[in-house]
Amino acid sequence: MGFVAWLWDTQATARAWTKRFFGLPGLNVPMTADLNQAQIGGWHQYTHSATTGAWLAHHFYLHWRYTMDRQFLRDRAFPWLRDVSVFLEAVTEKGPDGRRTLPLSSSPEINDNRLEAWFPTITNYDLALIRWTFEKTAELADELSRNDEANHWRRVLSEMPELATDSNSGKLLIAEDYPLPGSHRHFSHLMAIHPLGLIRWENGPSDQAIINASLAELEEKGTGWWTGYSFSWLASLAARARDGAKAERALEIFSTAFCLRNSFHCNGDQTDKGYSKFRYRPFTLEGNFAAAAGLQEMLLQSYSGTVRVFPALPKAWQNVSFEKLRAEGAFVLSAQRRAGRTTSVTIVAEKGGTLRLENPFGVTSHRVIGASTEAVGVEGDALVLDMSPGQTVTFRRR
Repeated sequence: MGFVAWLWDTQATARAWTKRFFGLPGLNVPMTADLNQAQIGGWHQYTHSATTGAWLAHHFYLHWRYTMDRQFLRDRAFPWLRDVSVFLEAVTEKGPDGRRTLPLSSSPEINDNRLEAWFPTITNYDLALIRWTFEKTAELADELSRNDEANHWRRVLSEMPELATDSNSGKLLIAEDYPLPGSHRHFSHLMAIHPLGLIRWENGPSDQAIINASLAELEEKGTGWWTGYSFSWLASLAARARDGAKAERALEIFSTAFCLRNSFHCNGDQTDKGYSKFRYRPFTLEGNFAAAAGLQEMLLQSYSGTVRVFPALPKAWQNVSFEKLRAEGAFVLSAQRRAGRTTSVTIVAEKGGTLRLENPFGVTSHRVIGASTEAVGVEGDALVLDMSPGQTVTFRRR
């Protein structure tokens, strides 16, 4: 909340910069800024990126989804996403095919600060953020019964191209006809998988093939030019692919090779074990934050509308538990796993609503405590329960 409050409180500076630099309506944010949100120096492709406001919109959206605070939705989340969408609609241009694109597009840290960091076609980084923002702006407009606005943003979304993939392997590209050239520290072309969740394991074989091919390419290119945050980001990507072993290994390498004894992420490999050619020691925060996020992705996921407990655990984690982790929908969960089997899941519904819980017990029967058994429906592999505000329900293996 502290971060989104700061963004909100300093947005006047960002709006003035958007109007001064781009000459366009709406809201964007400089990627490098001081505490008053005034733009400071940095690589031009990223300092002046058209989609930074969209990436930050993700934080507003998640705060709404995790709290279901309707006042926040009305007064902050929707206005931020709407105004960013206004800017993105204005900054994108229609080509002869009727598809929108950016006149200048980049993908963070790809080609560093060289001229080649500007791409002649829209990058998957920019495209994923723009598509996500239009989609979610329409979703929030629906939530507020702003039907005309929702229809408008869905129409604009329909004018955006699809993400660029390799015609043979299906992997995500940096941009059309531009594959990942080699080992690289920043997975900006994979934003659609994590954190945005536009491409989802839960969507079935097509999306799974894209995810598998994209992760296989990272492995093929190697980690030679990765930094610490690359490993912690990989943990979340692997967790979204339900690969607990890969996620665990990534977090292990991050914590043992890229953190100092005081736990600070120091960017470069400090072990001489060959994990990375970077040996320097700048202290940055994102690696630690991403590692914590990766661990939580292994324990609990809810981004697709269904809550999943222990979705990406390595086989060695036979006994695992967590208490009071937050899921989208303002559900707070605690769960236990013993001898490789989930034994109980407790859900507190802070705001009420429909809970969709991927059945963690398989074909084994379970008891329901805090609700009648008849109230729990089954849709596919999900247990479905309408919960009232403050209600607590426990599912327990028999």
